[in-house]
Amino acid sequence: MRAPGRSTDSGANIRATLHKYREEEREVESEEEKTRLRFAESVHTPETHRLVDMEDEEEKRMTAKVPGDGEAAVERLMEVVEEIATISDYRNAYKKQFGNLSRRVKLLAPMFEELKESRELIPDDAVRGLVQLREALDAARELLRFGSGGSKICLVLESDKMTKWFQEVTAQLEQALDAILFDKLDISDEVREQVELVHTQFKRAKERVDMPDAELYGDISFLYDKASDSFVDPEILSRLAAKLQLSTISDLTQESLALLEMVAASGDPEQSIEKMSMLLKKIKDYVQTQNPEMGTPSNPKSLFSDGKHQVPLIPDDFRCPISLELMRDPVIVATGQTYERACIKKWIDAGHDTCPKTQQKLPNTTLTPNFVLRSLIAQWCEANGMDPPKCPSKPSKPSSACSPAERANIDALICKLSSPNIDDQRSAAGDIRLLAKRNADNRICIAEAGAIPVLVNLLSTTDLRTQEHAVTALLNLSIYEDNKGIIISSGAVPGIVHVLRSGSMEARENAAATFFSLSVVDENKITIGASGAIPALVSLLNEGSQRGKKDAATALFNLCIYQGNKGRAVRAGVVPTLMLLLTEPAGLMVDEALAILAILSSHAECKAAIGALQAVPVLVEVIRSGSPRNKENAAAILLHLCTGEQQQQHLAEAQECSVMGALLELASSGTDRGKRKAMQLLYRMTRFIEQQSQAQAQVQAQAQSDQSSTTVSD
Repeated sequence: MRAPGRSTDSGANIRATLHKYREEEREVESEEEKTRLRFAESVHTPETHRLVDMEDEEEKRMTAKVPGDGEAAVERLMEVVEEIATISDYRNAYKKQFGNLSRRVKLLAPMFEELKESRELIPDDAVRGLVQLREALDAARELLRFGSGGSKICLVLESDKMTKWFQEVTAQLEQALDAILFDKLDISDEVREQVELVHTQFKRAKERVDMPDAELYGDISFLYDKASDSFVDPEILSRLAAKLQLSTISDLTQESLALLEMVAASGDPEQSIEKMSMLLKKIKDYVQTQNPEMGTPSNPKSLFSDGKHQVPLIPDDFRCPISLELMRDPVIVATGQTYERACIKKWIDAGHDTCPKTQQKLPNTTLTPNFVLRSLIAQWCEANGMDPPKCPSKPSKPSSACSPAERANIDALICKLSSPNIDDQRSAAGDIRLLAKRNADNRICIAEAGAIPVLVNLLSTTDLRTQEHAVTALLNLSIYEDNKGIIISSGAVPGIVHVLRSGSMEARENAAATFFSLSVVDENKITIGASGAIPALVSLLNEGSQRGKKDAATALFNLCIYQGNKGRAVRAGVVPTLMLLLTEPAGLMVDEALAILAILSSHAECKAAIGALQAVPVLVEVIRSGSPRNKENAAAILLHLCTGEQQQQHLAEAQECSVMGALLELASSGTDRGKRKAMQLLYRMTRFIEQQSQAQAQVQAQAQSDQSSTTVSD
């Protein structure tokens, strides 16, 4: 820890920085939601629930050769590269650049595979290089995701920003590869040569700027500026459709959704979405006019004067604002806007909680059929000699693909679960555990056969192996969304708490993972929190294996999103445990500890508990030298401490730790959220310092006045 000392930053420097970044502040999502998204992204997601079978431990003994930090770093590097390998379809103006970046990153995979198979320890200084590389690959993954799913039109219009983004990611990767200590890594010469070649390619790419198609940029810019004009040169539209590869209904609908997402994220819907939607509409009308089988253009006469392919003009009110197509199944969202059911469902399923057209937050995701509009559309179609659009039939509940023989096998296993013979119970529970691991069809079939209530009964068995199989089977079954409700309604929560308290270590780990899976549903957070699960999770976080601590942390984080569970967690002693994890020399749980503290620190009891443990120096050190996400979480926690009852004390402690320099750096180079937190802290620190100066000046003035009075008296 740095020695305490006063900041030497001048008030003018601080005020200038405050002025510069105050202009960038925007209305922010709730603190808990922001933290939740970041934590889920970096630690755990519902899709990555661990599927455990009986061979797991043996497999671990055979493959776990890289211990500690090295093992975690290699595993995360492999995960990032595997995810990047799944990203594709860079069909836009930067296809070449995205393809080159993806190809170079994938060439690093053999190095990570050899490190995983190696029996040699990875020295700490080499691990630091791998961690730096992982952060660079994370940045590359975000850029590639953006290139795969982003709007092609926006990508061209924002060419300057995209070029800068490519340069930053390329430079970050080049610097990370330059920091790799090859001599301390157990890799073959061939792999080393390949990685060094990739390093050289990134070094060259860093010095070269690849500009997008100038003609494409000119055409899009021209149309964007002329979005309201009724006539557009067909040659321009032809070039755009070809170069942007917007030639099918699927392409055009995907682009429409991507446009909405990007404009919504930019916070400027009023000025952008109208013009971009009109631009896309013109391209769509042109493509449909050239290919009448695709569908009906909005107004072919506005494009061509020869009257070719004459079709009736579809009223704008009958079009879905997302797909621009005639609606077949119009539904109303909570803001009163109407959309095609499939389009708005896709928008909501992608994680959006706003209305695409108005950008208002949706208080709920209920979709109400618009029968009046559907009737008007049908009448319009009949009046214009068109077939009325058929409303798609509602999808039936997914049915199991199990064959009769497989179903009979599951029924037989359930009978054995109810057997008085403990060996039969253990064997059947293990088999169901494995079946539930394999695929979604098995999870559906097992639940339909009535296995869940029987498995719940086995949670209280005295046979630890049977108990472990039962709780792990429930974990695997819970991955299928509909099964979560069945598990809760079957009264599983008290039994899972029992396993969490007294089961084997593996059973406790999987009980915690089950609570994480179930708590994805908001109502379940309340049920689980009231069951006594939180103290048991805190115990596992304190005394469990490394994997158990991770599972306990993810479950606690999810549960504490519900306000009522925060006090329970604090009273269960989670704050001292988190502070211990935060200051561990190995630092294996720093990310998780900070994320949980950030979500708890808005609670008064938690704020007092953190302050009582002398947390300010630790938080300042993280702000000074932590990872970008850890810096922003530490700043968020410190900000909460500096707005509470003990704010003067905490501000003084932060000043003694020379926090001002670290905050100035975070305000200039941190994440968006980190910058906002740093600016708010700088504002409070500046006021505190000014108040101190004023108080000191008053004391000095009073002392001089008293001295003068004494002299006169003499």
